Amino acid sequence: MIKRWHAVAAAALVIAAVALYVVSRSTAAEPVNLTTTGSRYTATVLIADPAPGQVTVEIKVSKGDADTVALSAVMAEMGHSTPEISATMREPGRFVAVGELFPMSGVWELSIRLDGPAGEEQLAVKTLITE
Repeated sequence: MIKRWHAVAAAALVIAAVALYVVSRSTAAEPVNLTTTGSRYTATVLIADPAPGQVTVEIKVSKGDADTVALSAVMAEMGHSTPEISATMREPGRFVAVGELFPMSGVWELSIRLDGPAGEEQLAVKTLITE
């Protein structure tokens, strides 16, 4: 009887662990990969872990020769905005910014300010940030 109870308890633990793994994987935020085009630049924004708090954002510039890139975010519905964060050029056309862009979950408009020989341009993309 005790051996049977141990087997049932072990099976229940395995089922609970599998269920927890499946639920946590299904609720995890999907990476963000958005492209926006302006008259001077085209930029793709990559956010591997789009969650509130500190994030790493990669910006790939595929049209235009940007020298500098900076990011800020606005959640108009709640009246929130974040200060601009400068991105570091890793190689020509590839920039990385690290900072707190999204203090809370919700729909955010990410502004991308690019500057280079073609001039300055501000592009924007909307993204959903979840916990």
